[in-house]
Amino acid sequence: MEYNAQVKNRLKRMEGQLRGILKMMDEEKDCKEIITQLSAVRTAVDRTVGVIVSTNLVECALEAEKNGEAADDMIKEAVNLLVKSR
Repeated sequence: MEYNAQVKNRLKRMEGQLRGILKMMDEEKDCKEIITQLSAVRTAVDRTVGVIVSTNLVECALEAEKNGEAADDMIKEAVNLLVKSR
């Protein structure tokens, strides 16, 4: 699977958020502010996992259809990946 610029930008944004959180910790910011930022990063990670899995699933399903194969196993695997990521 090729990862597009949108997915890479999401990860770069998360990287920046994590650096910001470390800076907040160094500055001894309030726990509530840090938890809020960590929750935002977690949400961003969850959404990125969803984007990657769904994009890959679509690509694999189209490829299976083209080859005359059933996509059932791939769909089950994708759902399991999403469940494990939570």
